[in-house]
Amino acid sequence: DQLVESGGASVQRGGSLRLSCTASDAFRCMAWFRQVSGKEREGIASVDKTSAVYSDFARSTKGRFTIFRDYGENRIDLQINALRPEDTGIYYCAAHKWYCQSYWLKSPSSYPYWGQGTQVTVSS
Repeated sequence: DQLVESGGASVQRGGSLRLSCTASDAFRCMAWFRQVSGKEREGIASVDKTSAVYSDFARSTKGRFTIFRDYGENRIDLQINALRPEDTGIYYCAAHKWYCQSYWLKSPSSYPYWGQGTQVTVSS
């Protein structure tokens, strides 16, 4: 069971990125987390095979982050617009073999499967 993220890059403030996570297995639930400097890993959004989407957008991320799921490819994407320096960090993909539970976004340990992360750096 493997998760591989891609799409991280160094961009300027105001730019956009689309991160992807491809899974080797058909997980029911897939999610995006991030860890920015000095903070604990935080959940962004999750989506499961019923198309249920949960999000835990902080005020700073709401409206700029969108999660997409490609069921045929066992892949989720995270579209990030209007990037800010405070978005700099490592973005992780996580997965679970059961259907997503909304509270899992506040509890990273709920997810047993993780990717290695992809670095996003936003310069001002």
